[in-house]
Amino acid sequence: MPKTSPVLDHVVIDVRERIDEAAGCFRSLGFQLTPRGHHTLGSANHLAMFATDYLELLGFGENGAIRPEIMRFPVGLNGLVFKTTDAESIHREAAAAGLPVLPVQSFSRPVTLDGEMRDARFRTTRLDPVGVPMGRVYFCEHLTPDLVWRPEWQSHPNGACAITRVLVATADPQRTANLFRGLFGDNAAADRDGRSILTAGTARVELCTPDAVATEFGTAAAEPAGRTEYMAVLGIRVQSLHDTGQCLRSVSGLRAEPHRLVVPAKDAFNTTIVFAE
Repeated sequence: MPKTSPVLDHVVIDVRERIDEAAGCFRSLGFQLTPRGHHTLGSANHLAMFATDYLELLGFGENGAIRPEIMRFPVGLNGLVFKTTDAESIHREAAAAGLPVLPVQSFSRPVTLDGEMRDARFRTTRLDPVGVPMGRVYFCEHLTPDLVWRPEWQSHPNGACAITRVLVATADPQRTANLFRGLFGDNAAADRDGRSILTAGTARVELCTPDAVATEFGTAAAEPAGRTEYMAVLGIRVQSLHDTGQCLRSVSGLRAEPHRLVVPAKDAFNTTIVFAE
């Protein structure tokens, strides 16, 4: 599998037919969002861009267009995406390793810059979600990164600057970690205090039991929606926790805890969001 260490590219929150509502919600949480994009695959999105990664709000397209691969998922954090510079190579290596990999997918979306329309183009290598209960895990090759990482989109009123944590609830963290070991090598995931942790660039992916999620977040935790394994929590680094708190002071349910602010999942499309320095 990949010869380099895992690096997070982005995460995806599925919002289904509620993309207008989702955009308003995340703007109220202090994120600057890109203009709405329309994929050739039929979906629509908004992005919150950071220095090297980003948060994607992904919904159904205009006029009822539905992207089949996201139909199976409820509202919430369902996409974990790693960087690659060669989607075809990842596909070959995953297939050789016996992992449940789907064909490489190529698509684009138009981007308007300075009055000129250009196509942001991507290739992705996806694991089959039928064999990966936690959600959609895949690799993204950006063919036009200059159309995605734009300085004018990377400044957020809430001070957000990076994704630091993705918390996955699973009944058997060590078993689930075998997926990442298959992708990145036997030493990719480390076991600590009953959790398995994958370091992915400046972020980490933590696997823990649903009980551990409930203990840490209580009523702020995401709803499983009938699933036994799911992505539950998104951690965001901010420049100043005090300034972030001022920005979010009107958010109902916001929890001010030692060294972090927690937005309950019910207020963020079934995704618990944790802001910390």
